[in-house]
Amino acid sequence: MVGQLVKGVILDDSVLFINSNAHNPNHSLRPNSDNLLRHLRYSMFRTGISSRLDSSDCKDIIKEKAESHSIDCFSLSAFLTEDDINEIMLSWGDIRNSILYVISSEKKDDINHLIDQGWLVVVLNVQDDNTCENLGAICISKLEELPLSICRLNRKAVDCSILVVGYTMKLSRELDFSKRGAFPLCPTDNGLIFMPLTFDLPLSSQLSEVDMILHKATDEILHVELSNFSDPFNKITYSSRMQELQRYIEVHPDLCVIDPLNNIKPVLDRLEIQQILLGLEALKPKGCIIRGPYFLKVGNFNEANMVQKLYEAKLSLPCIVKPQVACGVSDAHKMAIIFDVEDLKNLDVPLPAIIQEYVDHSSTLYKFYSLGEKIFYAVKKSTPNRSILMNLRQGVGPLVFDSLRSLPIANESRHHLDGKSSDNKNKDLNFELVQNAANWLRRVLNLSIFGFDVVVEDKSGDHVIVDVNYLPSFKEVPDDIAIPAFWEAIKNKYENSKNPIS
Repeated sequence: MVGQLVKGVILDDSVLFINSNAHNPNHSLRPNSDNLLRHLRYSMFRTGISSRLDSSDCKDIIKEKAESHSIDCFSLSAFLTEDDINEIMLSWGDIRNSILYVISSEKKDDINHLIDQGWLVVVLNVQDDNTCENLGAICISKLEELPLSICRLNRKAVDCSILVVGYTMKLSRELDFSKRGAFPLCPTDNGLIFMPLTFDLPLSSQLSEVDMILHKATDEILHVELSNFSDPFNKITYSSRMQELQRYIEVHPDLCVIDPLNNIKPVLDRLEIQQILLGLEALKPKGCIIRGPYFLKVGNFNEANMVQKLYEAKLSLPCIVKPQVACGVSDAHKMAIIFDVEDLKNLDVPLPAIIQEYVDHSSTLYKFYSLGEKIFYAVKKSTPNRSILMNLRQGVGPLVFDSLRSLPIANESRHHLDGKSSDNKNKDLNFELVQNAANWLRRVLNLSIFGFDVVVEDKSGDHVIVDVNYLPSFKEVPDDIAIPAFWEAIKNKYENSKNPIS
């Protein structure tokens, strides 16, 4: 088996159903079968299901699953025949020596026949019986172990220089990345294999196989306790899943993490990010400048001398009010635009909060993505200038909104790579200026993959960074450019962690 790269996986229907006995009419799909099919479909190899159960209900379920996941469906005999093998070969002939067939231990009679074809065979539900292993099959007790088994096989098939990235994030985000081909179980051109981490199996057995961990820890935050003067570090409470991963990382300090949990803390706190952005002054660019917005932290919207405090912070109305906690909690994106100080009374924005400069930017937002040393950006429609905002305001009071949904704006975006643009509307953007700021931010934050939003002030031409976030989707950048840059950033992070620059 050593030396065979898995390029195609066929799941026997006996592994998809909990009750796979053909004489038992009460079949039910395994709970995690859909997750597995999704992982396989987007892992850069062919995927199929073999339909062998007699029950017409089961055949209908299998057909529906194959269609919904856009994978192949092979209608085979109850006992595998030469004709069945030939049907698969006819369809998948170009990878005939790289097929992995997953079958239940109940189908022992078929295992020899499959191995004789030169296929890799994984047998599910094996307990203490060594018969299957003696035949040359790989034995697993849970279907969730399959990606781990494929990872091991593909790593052995290539060479020891292949690096395994174990990744974890919420399902919707993982699916978004997977659909773009970002998480293949087959080796990438630069030698990476991506293995999904599951908390249905012991973490130690999975992490012993990986070289680095990629996470979106902000998906797993339950609570953020903001820092105070005596304790300068924010306290973050993660889900039990993330806490388990965190404990493993702490006792395995040599494991490369993209990025370390302590490094993402600043992006959780809008005040800390604002204070970090003050350091942009050290860049001392010629001509227009790049900076963070003017800001004021408030712990109470009824603070005395608010007008004076706004003046001292260089803030003029209207302003935008944001919670200090930037992500990971349900109301982190609840914001408001205030037009006078009275709007602060009974304002429905979580405290403590940041009152931030509202920059007139002609409704144009530049979304920048830093993937390692590669910088990309997209141009998006944004909120309008102050004069238009005044018209949007209905009567008196603040304009309250959720920034994930934002104000009504046009949906179109214009995409740009490495600062190259032929759009005259972007003539005021100084890409070199922003690129220098991105490199500075990467060093200061010590993050490999992050994003930030820039607006250009109409009158002064100041480039203002209004938001910073960790592991953005960078979905505006075409996949054929973004995904290789993503892989390169991950590989470089690993190499730099093992060979730090002195």
